[in-house]
Amino acid sequence: MISMGQDTLKRVNKHMSSGKGGFRQKVSIPVLVAWVCLIAYGALVIWTASLTIEEASFSRQLVGIGLGAVLAFLCWRRDFSGLAGMTTVLLVLDLIVLFSPYIPGLSYNAKGMTGWIKIPLIGLTFQPVELAKLITIFFMASLGAQYNGRIDSVREYVKLCGMLAIPFGAAVVAGDLGSGLVVFFSGACIIMMSGPKKEWVLCTIAVLVGAVSVVLTLDSVLDGVLGKDVLLKQYQMNRLLVFIDPESDTSDAGYNVLQSLIAVGSGGFFGKGIGNASQSGAGFLPEAHTDFVFALLSEEFGFLGALILLALFALLIFSTIRVAHQSDSLFLQLACIGIVGMWTFQLLEEVGMCIGLMPVTGIPLPFISFGSSSMLMQCAAFGIVQSIWRSRGKVA
Repeated sequence: MISMGQDTLKRVNKHMSSGKGGFRQKVSIPVLVAWVCLIAYGALVIWTASLTIEEASFSRQLVGIGLGAVLAFLCWRRDFSGLAGMTTVLLVLDLIVLFSPYIPGLSYNAKGMTGWIKIPLIGLTFQPVELAKLITIFFMASLGAQYNGRIDSVREYVKLCGMLAIPFGAAVVAGDLGSGLVVFFSGACIIMMSGPKKEWVLCTIAVLVGAVSVVLTLDSVLDGVLGKDVLLKQYQMNRLLVFIDPESDTSDAGYNVLQSLIAVGSGGFFGKGIGNASQSGAGFLPEAHTDFVFALLSEEFGFLGALILLALFALLIFSTIRVAHQSDSLFLQLACIGIVGMWTFQLLEEVGMCIGLMPVTGIPLPFISFGSSSMLMQCAAFGIVQSIWRSRGKVA
């Protein structure tokens, strides 16, 4: 009897041990913890915003989180290695998605912007550029994986950069420069990890700086001659000017930046507390629950709350890099790096513009900002990372 009981106990312990190990084999625990904590933190922030901001619907945010969790699960169950050779299909799909807001019957205008679609029959609205970010990542990863970690000729490197310019240019032409920059940065991260020489990358950066200077100068000249916006819209130019000198226009383009700085600074170390964000609650800071959500967070939860946010993103980003390192597929490694680039740029841009270190672009803060389109696609990105972790050991 005692011997049989000991054997049963050993079998139970062995089963529990293998089950625990199996879960860790299928799910990256650090990435999961970071995601859950960010989702919960974001829900708390939007709930506090809903106390004073009518547009910040907490119930709507919960629906977005729920649908995002389902999408994350579906992505986790899928093997994305089959997309490795589908560069042409991915590019065509990317362009269709980016220009879908201009398709008759789908186009939907939100707050003066045409970058939305209204899904027929369902009636739900969606911002397609959020999906295009992920498609572009797979597109560039598919291209980069063809070089097996080393790009030997300048011609191939220029070709790869030129292919990135297609979705970036399409996003800009579609009227969303901010999202275009996200596409550009995530794609650039993939290119840099595809094996180009360092001097090529440095030359590219120098060329880009020169090109931006030429575009800004040419835009001013053409606007003066033709009397209308040509390359950059006036509000985009104003945002750049305000970035250089926030006090140059305190009533229009620079108003949001100054109010954001006041909100962040007034939070102090521990913040004003839930529902006490006077800058956003009283309406001084527009779009506090979306574009300037970091300013809202800092005002209510202070410097400590901002540190917690940055720590959670650091855990998410570095854990995702570890997932990329563990993968045996170069394509999936590059896709993982592209997702890291997307999260990193959006974090730096959102935090930077709220404290006056980056120009205002209207990019949402992943998992925190109000909005279902961003929430769905960011949760999908999380699911893709978990899928890559789950499929490690399978060479593609």
